[in-house]
Amino acid sequence: MHNDLDQLLQTANQIILGKPRQIRLAVCCLLAQGHLLIEDIPGVGKTTLSHTLAKLLGLNYQRIQFTSDILPADIIGASVFNAQTHTFSFHPGAIFNQMVLADEINRATPKAQSALLEAMEEHQVTVEGKTYPLPAPFFVIATQNPSHQIGTFPLPESQLDRFLMRIELGYPDHRAEKALLSGQRRHDLIDSLPVKLPPERLQQLQKAVTRVHASDALLDYCLAIINYSRNSTDYHCGLSPRAGLALLTAAKAWAFMNQRDAVIPEDVQAVLAAVAGHRLRSGNTNSEAIVQPILSNVPVL
Repeated sequence: MHNDLDQLLQTANQIILGKPRQIRLAVCCLLAQGHLLIEDIPGVGKTTLSHTLAKLLGLNYQRIQFTSDILPADIIGASVFNAQTHTFSFHPGAIFNQMVLADEINRATPKAQSALLEAMEEHQVTVEGKTYPLPAPFFVIATQNPSHQIGTFPLPESQLDRFLMRIELGYPDHRAEKALLSGQRRHDLIDSLPVKLPPERLQQLQKAVTRVHASDALLDYCLAIINYSRNSTDYHCGLSPRAGLALLTAAKAWAFMNQRDAVIPEDVQAVLAAVAGHRLRSGNTNSEAIVQPILSNVPVL
């Protein structure tokens, strides 16, 4: 079971050079059945990472380029009138794929961003009163440019809370970037990637993650983290119940990836920045710095 994961991670690291932790967090997010937000400057491999994961997992993949003039119907789909039958028929949009890349999501208006809310939370969309289920498994990977860049619309808290994790790639180190410059084009490598973990196998692993045990003491530790975020003056608003569930689920996935059948506090600490960094508002913008007061002040029970 874990051999499949190891092969997937090893292959992904051959495409995205020098970012093993970020890749591990991304795979952890998918095992936890969550959506992933990748925030960073243009050109560091955000789109390449999402395309790599889609190829390695054998998922139907669709990239949506978010722009200021994109409409919800471009994402969800729309009912189109058929002049021959005099009826309306629904034409599915790009959201009807197993993995959807919402590229530069914060360059679209809030109206277009909100088209993803129901899909991300309930894995379905509603058009003109009729509900259409989305394929399974279903993931949204969104890329986001830093908010200080020109032409961005900040994501509202309700949208951010639907992403299980947010990660940042950053610049590669000297060795990785030299290998990148001297190697083959990433897109050529992606096109030749084999499927390492087919969808049905991925769903089996996702079910195995749900069976990872979390003791009462571990749950109390998670609750202590949540309560600290709500009561501390370090943050404008604390973690929601959805965030608490996300933290526990991500910790279970991290434990599973490390071949443990029970969650330990170190698993919670390993995923805390990725799970809570985009949900908490403080004077910092770096996820690790945002959660540092929690790690420093909440004791392991």
